Amino acid sequence: MNFTTLQELRLLSEQRNMSIGHVMLEEQCAESGQSSEQVFAQMAEYYQIMKTAVDKGLHENTTSRSGLTGLDAQRVMTYREQAEPNLGGAASEAMAYALAVSEVNASMGRVIATPTAGSCGIIPGVFISCQQRFGWSDEHMVYGLFAAGAIGYVIANNSFISGAEGGCQAEVGSAIGMAAGALVELRGGTPEQAIHAVGLALKNSLGLICDPVGGLVEIPCIVRNGFGAVTALAAADMALAGVRSVIPSDEVVQVMLEVGSSMPEKHRETAGGGLAQTPTGRKIMNDLRKK
Repeated sequence: MNFTTLQELRLLSEQRNMSIGHVMLEEQCAESGQSSEQVFAQMAEYYQIMKTAVDKGLHENTTSRSGLTGLDAQRVMTYREQAEPNLGGAASEAMAYALAVSEVNASMGRVIATPTAGSCGIIPGVFISCQQRFGWSDEHMVYGLFAAGAIGYVIANNSFISGAEGGCQAEVGSAIGMAAGALVELRGGTPEQAIHAVGLALKNSLGLICDPVGGLVEIPCIVRNGFGAVTALAAADMALAGVRSVIPSDEVVQVMLEVGSSMPEKHRETAGGGLAQTPTGRKIMNDLRKK
């Protein structure tokens, strides 16, 4: 790739007079040796899997094998039909869609890791709800996925995307940053605004620990995906309004590396601390062992 930082990505986009998504498509073609048609078709297939996962999560039984989670997306959708959500229709829909995909993952369904299975609901929740609201084409959304991928590439190579290495800030936090930056671009924002959205999103996720109850990607992972989708929408709106990340986004990525590196091991996907070690969390783990 011809970029290693978000700043370099922005400059490359401006120099080529292209969106970040188009730049990433070009870079991926050069990296893989495949044609643009081949690379685009593969990403388009991924997007269809995301859409299928949202639909499945909203209409099928997503009770996990542990029995701990499932059907919360459908509960949110029912609530939206019966009352006016505090979030408003758009944000509550994105939240429901994110929950749906994450519940499909927990019930052993097919999802796309964006960037991980534990954070798989955030980008689909944001993208698919916004596509329906604004009437965007699938082609437009696929370029958005390339933009999200470019952002994720920078984060992964300069910090973490793994909860075991850097806590949940690395998984859910990265997904929020990817979704926020890509959404800015989908809405017609500039590359500079998109990069500011990444910094704004990541700053709100710093220090988030990875504390899965029972070691399963269910509690609190699923609800964090729902909250993450809402945060991504907020970060994108801030950036589109002209709000800037005063701390440059690349520096925020470095802070995520610093915070994750100093995070105690028990707060990094070991189920050894946090919510996993509450009295209720320990009881759930004991009950699961008996099963």
